[in-house]
Amino acid sequence: MADTLPELAPETRERVFRTLGEGVARIWSGLPQAIQQELFEAAVRSEGEGMRQPIAVFLHDQHDRTKSALQSRVLTEPDSKGG
Repeated sequence: MADTLPELAPETRERVFRTLGEGVARIWSGLPQAIQQELFEAAVRSEGEGMRQPIAVFLHDQHDRTKSALQSRVLTEPDSKGG
């Protein structure tokens, strides 16, 4: 896979990235877990570690399969205030 992207006008480039991202988010639940992990890690590498949690939360909130897993984990893990 090439590490360089074609030269596009900045506005077009942003639109392409946004459109691809929205497309991936829409089909996320149907993707194999290995592909999900690869895409997730590529996104984090692209934007930095500071985006790891926001991306994960977004994906968990968007899809029933991951939302239910996250909810069950929250129910079994106490919060930081001892609750």
